[in-house]
Amino acid sequence: MSYKNVKKYFEDAGLCERVKVLEQSSATVEMAAEAVGCEIKQIAKTLSFMVGDAPILVVAAGNVKIDNKKYKTTFHQKSKMVPSELVEEYIGHDIGGVCPFAVNPNVSIYLDISLKENDIIYPGAGNENSVVELSIEELETHSSYKGWVDVCKEVS
Repeated sequence: MSYKNVKKYFEDAGLCERVKVLEQSSATVEMAAEAVGCEIKQIAKTLSFMVGDAPILVVAAGNVKIDNKKYKTTFHQKSKMVPSELVEEYIGHDIGGVCPFAVNPNVSIYLDISLKENDIIYPGAGNENSVVELSIEELETHSSYKGWVDVCKEVS
């Protein structure tokens, strides 16, 4: 259902040609970059966390990981992932298809500054075999983000 919701969202926005169904899985950053034919840093991974009792999403470049110190400074608590069995209920997408589009209304979305190194990025589109090709400005528009954050560090 989540892919259909994301596809409909982009059809309504006049960007349905940007949603790409891939022959191979895009469930991991490496797999998605290979399937799309782009650099790992262009894959926009969406991570789901709990801040207090509320779910949030952090969208970050594929070549970074959460920096716990920065996360705690920003969100005033240690990072706590949404339990896998609750991701669909809390976010509106299954594991492997979490993306910042067509999510439940109570989900706050933040974009990590690591994304700004790219002109074009590829966030997921609601399932393990899809992505959306977007500019940073289009991601801002279509993700309904609350703000930019700096909560990641490069993977060494």
